[in-house]
Amino acid sequence: MFKTRLLSGILLVIIALITVISGGEILFGVVLAISLIGMTEIYRVFQIQKEPLGLCGYVFAILYYAALYVKPLMKGHAADVFLLLFVALLICLMAVMVFTYPKYRTEQVMAAFFGVFYLSVMLSFIYQTRILPGGVFTVWLIFICAWGCDTCAYCVGMLIGRHKMAPILSPKKSVEGGVGGIVGAALIGVVYGLLVNRFGGAEVNVISYAVIGAAGGAVSQIGDLAASAIKRKHNIKDYGKLIPGHGGILDRFDSVIFTAPIIYCLAVLL
Repeated sequence: MFKTRLLSGILLVIIALITVISGGEILFGVVLAISLIGMTEIYRVFQIQKEPLGLCGYVFAILYYAALYVKPLMKGHAADVFLLLFVALLICLMAVMVFTYPKYRTEQVMAAFFGVFYLSVMLSFIYQTRILPGGVFTVWLIFICAWGCDTCAYCVGMLIGRHKMAPILSPKKSVEGGVGGIVGAALIGVVYGLLVNRFGGAEVNVISYAVIGAAGGAVSQIGDLAASAIKRKHNIKDYGKLIPGHGGILDRFDSVIFTAPIIYCLAVLL
């Protein structure tokens, strides 16, 4: 099991390196594919992955990415386009509920809308961060914060963890581990910033990277626990089996889903 998990992890790192460094259409296509697979996993929880509700979600996720791709051409109308897109999604989902009544439960309709935003919109910030000025370096903070925080939180929690963070949801996670994860992510951000300044041929603000690391580390833990909460509520162990030893897209990218938009916003602001 450990060997399988390790090999899958190495393969994931290789794919991430190739796609993120390449950027452009390659990264765009990979993020879109990951979003659609993740949507299928969350829709499966609510039994709508092959239903009209799920189909609406997939169609509008693709439309969202199409709009994102041509966003530079929209000039000052981008916000209106995206708002209208989600209004149209909601109307379509409610229309499906109305014309198939009483086939679907209210929570299934909500899950269809939620899946588009939770997976497609949130993960799209990986691509959006990559195309920012200096994004070739900033985008890695998304993964550094998420996975670095997880590793630091685990180590600190194992060593000095005493107080439970979420005793019912995740008994093994401690407050001490959570704090250690945030501090660790900030320190990793500093080290990464220094390496970029030294070997990357760029000049980045190390303090900003520390702040981004801490904020990303904090929110990544919420993302991890949120995905776990959905699994526990519906009595499932893993969201999928796509990644041997890790589970599905949601099992591996649960924290990245939350860090991506936060890193993007902080990168723009700082």
